[in-house]
Formats: sequence, structure tokens, C-alpha cells
Amino acid sequence: MKNALSLSALVLSLATSAAWAAPASPSEAIKIATNAGCMTCHHIEPGAKGPDGLAPIGPAWRDVSAKYQGQKDAQKSLTHIVLTGSNPYESHWKGKVSGLAMPPNKVAISEADANKVVAWIMSLEAKKQK
Repeated sequence: MKNALSLSALVLSLATSAAWAAPASPSEAIKIATNAGCMTCHHIEPGAKGPDGLAPIGPAWRDVSAKYQGQKDAQKSLTHIVLTGSNPYESHWKGKVSGLAMPPNKVAISEADANKVVAWIMSLEAKKQK
């Protein structure tokens, strides 16, 4: 009985871990992000301009991926930021974007969909500088 419980706990743990790691396909991720309003502030590729020629409102997703690659719990942390927003007093994109903070998006996107989009973002590779 004890082994069965341990096996059940292991399977549940692996299933939960896999859910955090499964990226959406590019077309699914872009569709989810567009429907949730993410593309209003974010672009996939760096270098895009924001309103009135200012810096973009939010960071490009290739830049986000490059910044967080290899960081423990990046997937979980970024999904949390998508859902609850970011602190304007702890902006780590200061001077690179025109937005002060990311607003909470729980009303626009489910946790499962946010997780899919973040996993896809984390799968993006940084563009090589020429």
C-alpha cells in the first residue's frame, strides 16, 4: 500500500511538472496571446516601437526568454507575473520599455493558457546580433 501511494505521488508530481513545461505551438500561443490582449504591449521580436515612436510598452518575448533562460522556476514565476501583474517599483526592464508595470491579467487569460504562452515564450531563442 505504501509503495502504491508513493507511486501515485510520483506520477502526480511528474504530471504537474510536465504541465509547467509544455509549450503551446507558435500558432496556438499567438492566438491565446492575441485574444488575451498581450500583443497590445508585447512583440515577439525585439526592436519594435511602441505608441508615438516610444520604446515598446512591454519587452519583446525573445528578450524575456533570453533574460530568464536557465533561471530556476522562471516558468512558474513568469506565469505568476502574467496573472497577478508586476511591481512598478521593481521594474527590471527600466529604460528598455515605456510601460511601468504589467497589469494583472487573470480576467483576460486562464492560468493554463498563461502557462502555455509562457512555456512557448521560454522556448524562443534570442536573435543573433549581426
